Amino acid sequence: MNPTPNALCFGDGLPASGAPCSVTVSAEGVTIVPTGNAELAEEAVAFTAMSVEAGGLDHDQLVVSWGHGSARRTLYLKDPAVIVAFRRTAPHELTAHLERAAQQVRRARHSHRLLWGSLLGALVGLGLMLWFGSDLIVEWAVAKIPIEWERKLGESVYQDFLSKETVLKDGPAVSAVQEMTQRLAEKIPDNPYTFQVSVVQSPVVNAFALPGGYVVVFTGLMNKAESGEEVAGVLSHELNHVLQRHGLERMVKMLGLAAVVGIIVGDQQGVLGLAKQLGMELATLKFGRAQETEADLTGLRLLSDAGIAPDGMIRFFERLSEKDGGRVELFSTHPMSAARAERLKAELAALPKRMPNPFTFEWKQVQDSLASSVPKT
Repeated sequence: MNPTPNALCFGDGLPASGAPCSVTVSAEGVTIVPTGNAELAEEAVAFTAMSVEAGGLDHDQLVVSWGHGSARRTLYLKDPAVIVAFRRTAPHELTAHLERAAQQVRRARHSHRLLWGSLLGALVGLGLMLWFGSDLIVEWAVAKIPIEWERKLGESVYQDFLSKETVLKDGPAVSAVQEMTQRLAEKIPDNPYTFQVSVVQSPVVNAFALPGGYVVVFTGLMNKAESGEEVAGVLSHELNHVLQRHGLERMVKMLGLAAVVGIIVGDQQGVLGLAKQLGMELATLKFGRAQETEADLTGLRLLSDAGIAPDGMIRFFERLSEKDGGRVELFSTHPMSAARAERLKAELAALPKRMPNPFTFEWKQVQDSLASSVPKT
């Protein structure tokens, strides 16, 4: 039975790729036994006859040489057990050689770690620069998310939120919001969403939209508004956050590369799982200035297309901002500014002049009905 090869031997008359052999270490030196190559004879080499150095691509081998001229042989040892045995057994004359070999290995490995560490750091730095410096990657990733994924994500957060609140099921306020939503949705071309809008009893002056077309309007906002057109302005703004997928963009940016990888490989459960970790943070995500401007302008145009007086949107924002010093809940996530209002006015002036169609409800009756709703305790 041939012994298991654990080294390669090189020299005249041996294959260029080396002759496999089995090496054992003794107190006198090493014994080389060929493993299937008839040109290599069994040989015992004394420590006193050899020299040692580090070798191999990673400098993790011991290279043992002996002999002169055509009789010179070189042995490459890579088996860790044989190398340890060699170093423990070798006499003092070879210790210095072995220590130099070990130092060469440590230096080589340290250099490799520095090189790979630098490359990895450069790649991570480049990735972060791209991630934070450009929205193109985020927009590209969001475009890959199917509407069905988005709907499941938004519905989960929506239902969880509503389960803890007092939701108005019917009545003038619900009918009014439904009429606004229907008129706006009818004028959205190729609309992939079925908007679900709920009226929630709360004094907070706010409204928010979730991915997938789920919208919440608080009664505090409806009480503050002086007309249905003002509430419709806020609602149109929120619907356009959904249509432009602003919530998804903020979500992907928060979740980072893990979300992008999940989207690329089509891992629906993984992406939804990551997104659900955000929970109600999805409803309070602060949009960027460009996203707010986009929702303002597209919202204003949608109001005009739906025959709803678009100046109600501007009037409501301006009035609340002035009365409450800009500290109302709505503007904590939708910061109002004079420049933003002026931009809306300029856009309104450029829109075609259309005669608005009034709503079918009386706004005072809608507000009076809100007084009878009681918040959940």
